[in-house]
Amino acid sequence: MSNVVRIMTILITGNRGYIGPILVEMLLAKGYEVVGYDAGYYAGNELYTTKNEIKQITKDVREIKEEDLNGVDVVIHLAGLSTDPLGELDERLTEEINFRATIKLARLARSAGVKRFVYASSQSMYGVADTDYELDEDAPKNPVTAYARTKWEAEQELGKLDSDDFTVTSFRPSTVFGPSPNLRCDIVFNSLVASAYTTGNIEIKSDGTPWRPVVHIKDVSRAFIAGIEAPRELVGGQSFNVGIPNGNYTVRELAEAAQRAVPGSKLKFTGEHGPDSRTYRVSFKKILSVLKDYYKPEWDLDKGGEELIAFFKRVNFTEAQFRGRPAIRLEQIKYLLRGKKLDENLLWRT
Repeated sequence: MSNVVRIMTILITGNRGYIGPILVEMLLAKGYEVVGYDAGYYAGNELYTTKNEIKQITKDVREIKEEDLNGVDVVIHLAGLSTDPLGELDERLTEEINFRATIKLARLARSAGVKRFVYASSQSMYGVADTDYELDEDAPKNPVTAYARTKWEAEQELGKLDSDDFTVTSFRPSTVFGPSPNLRCDIVFNSLVASAYTTGNIEIKSDGTPWRPVVHIKDVSRAFIAGIEAPRELVGGQSFNVGIPNGNYTVRELAEAAQRAVPGSKLKFTGEHGPDSRTYRVSFKKILSVLKDYYKPEWDLDKGGEELIAFFKRVNFTEAQFRGRPAIRLEQIKYLLRGKKLDENLLWRT
C-alpha cells in the first residue's frame, strides 16, 4: 500500500490578471500544485517578473473543454470582464463571458470530477443601497451595470450546482487594493495612491460621500484559500462578503488615506460629477465568524498605502503607466481591438 499523498491540484482561471499572480504565489507557498488558465489579455506587460513556475494554459474561458480539467481537484474562477466600464463595452459579451462561460466551466468541472469550485463574485451586485446599515449576504441586490448583473446571475446559477460531491462557494470581495505584477489603477484606492505618487495630486470628481468597502489583495487571496481548506459544511453553497473589520470607507476617507501615504500631496474635491449613485456599506460578520479559523485578514488601509508607495518606488512607476494600459483595463482591451489583435468577440485573431 502506497504512503504517497497526492498534492492537491488547483486550476485558476484569470491567473495572469490582477489578483491571480498573488494568489498563485500564496498557493505555491502552501505546497499546492497550480495550473493557470488565462486568455492573456494583460500578459506581457507585467511590472515585475514572478518566480511562479506553473503549467499555463493560454485559452479563452469560453473555449474550455473537459480535458482541460483532467486531474484538477479545485477550480478558482477569477476570469471575466473585470470592471463596470469594460462590462459596458458590449453587454452581449459580458453576458457571454461573465455568465454563460462561468456556468459552462462549473458544469464541465463537475463532470470532470473536480471537487470544489470557488467563484470570485462581486459586491457590486448591491449597487445603490441604503447606507444606514451594513448589508449582509442576504440583503436585497440592486445591480446597476452589466458587470454587476452577470456576477449576481452567475452566483445564483452556481448555487444550484452545489452538492456533496461538488462544493460551490462564492466570495464577494470588497474593492481590492495592493501591489501586483499586473497592477490595476481603475480601482479606487490603487488609483488614488497612484495619482498622489505620480502627480502629487488627488482629485475627486464626486463629493466624496459614497461608501466603498475595500480589501487588500493578499487578504482576498486568503479568502479564496479558505474556500479550499474549510470543511464543506462551512462553505458548501455559501456566499461570503470579503473584507476586514471596519472595512467600509467613504471615498473621502480613502482619499485622505492616500494623501497620508504621500506626504505633501494635494487633495481636491471638485464635485463636478455630483454624488455617485453607487454607494453601499457591507457587513463582514459572516466570513469573520464562520471562517474565523481559516480567514485571518492582516492588512489595513494605512499599511496598504505604505506598501503601494514602496512598490511604486521599486518598479519606477510613472504617470503614463498610471493613466494608461494595461493598468486601466478598458484601455488595454481597446488597444488590442484597434490593433486587430482581438476580433469583435474579444477572441484572439489567428
